[in-house]
Amino acid sequence: MPTHEVTNQVPPMSGRNVFSADPVLSEGVRRWVPARHGDAAVGELTDLGQLAGSDEAAEWADRAHRNTPRLVTHDRWGHRIDEVEFDPAWHELMRVAAGAGLTGQAWTQEEGSGAHLRRAAGVITWSQAEPGHICPITMTNAAVPALRHSPELAARWEPLLASREYDFGLREATSKAGAIAGMGMTEKQGGSDVRANSTRAVATPGGPLTGSSYRLTGHKWFCSAPMSDVFLVLATTTPGAAPSCFLVPRVLEDGTRNPFALQRLKDKLGDRSNASSEVEFDGTWGALVGEEERGVRAIIDMVSTTRLDCILGSAATMRAALTKAVHHTRHRTAFGTTLVDQPLMRNVLTDLVLESEAATLLGLRLAHALDEGDTELTRLGVAVGKYWVCKRTAPFVAEALECLGGNGYVEEHGMARLYRQAPLNSIWEGSGNVNALDVLRAISREPASLMALFKEASVARGQLPALDSALDDLERDVSELTTRGADELASGARHLVERLATTLQASLMVTHAPEEMAEAFVGSRLGGAKGATFGTLDPGMVTLAGARSIERA
Repeated sequence: MPTHEVTNQVPPMSGRNVFSADPVLSEGVRRWVPARHGDAAVGELTDLGQLAGSDEAAEWADRAHRNTPRLVTHDRWGHRIDEVEFDPAWHELMRVAAGAGLTGQAWTQEEGSGAHLRRAAGVITWSQAEPGHICPITMTNAAVPALRHSPELAARWEPLLASREYDFGLREATSKAGAIAGMGMTEKQGGSDVRANSTRAVATPGGPLTGSSYRLTGHKWFCSAPMSDVFLVLATTTPGAAPSCFLVPRVLEDGTRNPFALQRLKDKLGDRSNASSEVEFDGTWGALVGEEERGVRAIIDMVSTTRLDCILGSAATMRAALTKAVHHTRHRTAFGTTLVDQPLMRNVLTDLVLESEAATLLGLRLAHALDEGDTELTRLGVAVGKYWVCKRTAPFVAEALECLGGNGYVEEHGMARLYRQAPLNSIWEGSGNVNALDVLRAISREPASLMALFKEASVARGQLPALDSALDDLERDVSELTTRGADELASGARHLVERLATTLQASLMVTHAPEEMAEAFVGSRLGGAKGATFGTLDPGMVTLAGARSIERA
């Protein structure tokens, strides 16, 4: 109605190229992907970034969340089918992700091609369109190294998991152009303590793979993406024994359905576009992956890979929230000037940019280490990064949302969805405590991983006194860990991991970020020139780094 003129409203944020507008991503690909592959990677990622920032992708995301997955347990004739229906938008998102090579293709590329780094940049780029569908994409990628513990299984499934074709529907694998993988690890009584699993696996002669056939009976509390073609599942072959890992397809070689009863879909805080289920196995066929009672070992590569994607996904969530905040503040006026030009808002935005860049840099550097075969750095670095980057995402998004005020709290602006999504990766693949304790175990059992992390963090030694001092203190304190009791070590694990993470991030910022931003990050995160919340940088740091930082957002 013509009661007033609408003014001071922020224009839609569309047409932004998510990849090329992010200098950390584009610089990282050019830095770490070898030249003979770099131009092709940049070109493909630029195309993906254009689609990720389009109105079409935004509509797919809205529809996938508005029309959430629906469980269909029986067909019209009463036969049990245990299927999940998705909005067509979900399939469009999955099609693009698979077509961009974000599933298992990186494992099949030639050594030295930078394939994992290219994929990491693609995950950060495409996750910003809609993060929920990245879960099955991540599991498909992570299933490849796990299956290599059984070459016969890998030979059958790896080409499908590495395919760029998204071929939805429960059919026998040889009839499909591509396959998606899921996993079923946790149970009601155990959660992260998978050794408490009660699902049983009984060896059965014959079957689709003679000599490797088992029948599983039990339940899984979280089985994500239940319409996947194949799952990695933990079960025990002997009561009280350590779990073994099994490959469980939804459809067997003869075309019949493997028993896979979906009890319900989880009603989740976030990630609502993706179906997460509770599943019952009753004589469900599975093939042993690796050795009996070595299931944790068989999936350790899968866990490390999914944890890396947790870092990448959280970095993507940060970046998506940041760009929304900066876009809003550039166009919204209050108290006589645009928000972005107000000193306190510049402090907040500068602080957020520093955090976002450091998170993205860490994720890309760990992906590069994966390309280089640097298992020592990835073993500890991924656990450290998974704890810290994922832990920082929820307060980060909350602060970015606040930049929009009330507009950020309503659904159509997208920030509410990001806020619900923000805690997910800190929980998935081990909550904060699980990851922090894993860091302690890695330091104790694999000292080479600690040496590799310190080597990486020391690359920037001699450039900023605060970084040098932090490295000295950290090395001294880590060397004294053996003098502490087990309870004291466990109680202090989070603080140790935080220091490892921020020191490593600081070194990466000094090595790769603009000088003024690196100085601000080191001074605030290691030098104490910052309060407890975002937006509490020393004013001198905002003057030094603010303009450059916000420009890069």
